[in-house]
Amino acid sequence: MSQVAARSRPQDYSDFLQLSARLGSDITRTQGAGGNTSIKENGIMWVKASGTWLSQAEDREIMVPVEVAPLIEALKQGDPRAEKATDFVVDSINESGLRPSIETSFHAALPQAVVAHFHCVNTLALAVLDNGRTLIEQRLAANVPDLICRFAPYKRPGVPVALEILKVAGDRPDILVLANHGIIITADTVQEAVERIERVTAALAIEPRPVAKADSQWLEAAAKNSTYRVAADEATHATALDPAGLKVALGGSLYPDHVIFLGTEIGVLGDGKSVNDLLSEFAARGAPAPKMLVAAGKGVLLSNDLTPGGEAMARCLAEVVIRVPEGERIRFLTDAEEYELGNWEAEQYRQSLDRQTAGQ
Repeated sequence: MSQVAARSRPQDYSDFLQLSARLGSDITRTQGAGGNTSIKENGIMWVKASGTWLSQAEDREIMVPVEVAPLIEALKQGDPRAEKATDFVVDSINESGLRPSIETSFHAALPQAVVAHFHCVNTLALAVLDNGRTLIEQRLAANVPDLICRFAPYKRPGVPVALEILKVAGDRPDILVLANHGIIITADTVQEAVERIERVTAALAIEPRPVAKADSQWLEAAAKNSTYRVAADEATHATALDPAGLKVALGGSLYPDHVIFLGTEIGVLGDGKSVNDLLSEFAARGAPAPKMLVAAGKGVLLSNDLTPGGEAMARCLAEVVIRVPEGERIRFLTDAEEYELGNWEAEQYRQSLDRQTAGQ
């Protein structure tokens, strides 16, 4: 790190990196390249770079410096430059050379010094419900009544969701819950952010339904001579091992990163149907081969082409669906919302970085 770059960073920058790395290392809070953090000082905001993993915050340079005021003005004026935010990067101290997170605009819109956005599986299990707001409000009122919470309806990540957040930013919310997306915790100091993250996630914690072990022998036989492999992470198999959770998983897409890294359709292996039979069915209707296959009561197979980010999202799906309360109405992403995500350049860029990480 150059001396100029070092001097430009906030005094508690190392603590901020530690917070980011810890947040990124807990898969129940952050998965793969999902989630982002930022810290502001003297008009400059250091925000996670697009496509990078928070878990690596202390190991490599993943933060990008951005000028806050002109970015906020661009957001308010409908300036298209607010989408990528690359025109607001302070190039002279951007040692990573990367572009800022696709959600940089909402970090700028929030006035607090420290902002942490992550895809907490407990929050997601409630934020995908029709009455999720009511259930979340009840939990927060009972456990963290001193914190201000606001809610935002589902909008595509980037400028659309930033504009929703801008509407309530003046209230200086401590917590923002984004429907079908995740949670944001704000604070004036890093230590305050650490404490709030722990308090809020504890308030929203849901006991996952227990599941049996995957049938590894059956799965190995099913994957033989195919382009799929048995999911290495044992917890990933829970999607197929919990009947209520499997119904949710097959009902539609729950949140953006699932669409980006796993696609919009999960393949289902039934009795007597081989992987190749299933792939033939997908090909016959012009559908891309699924990234993930499930066999009820058996477990999960993943495509050999699946990136590390995709594997993390397969685990995330399992963690979410075994927490979704049974009997509740779910608000899945619409076809239009899925299409919007799949054809968005910013997400295609993030996927390309994930493939580079996997050496594909």
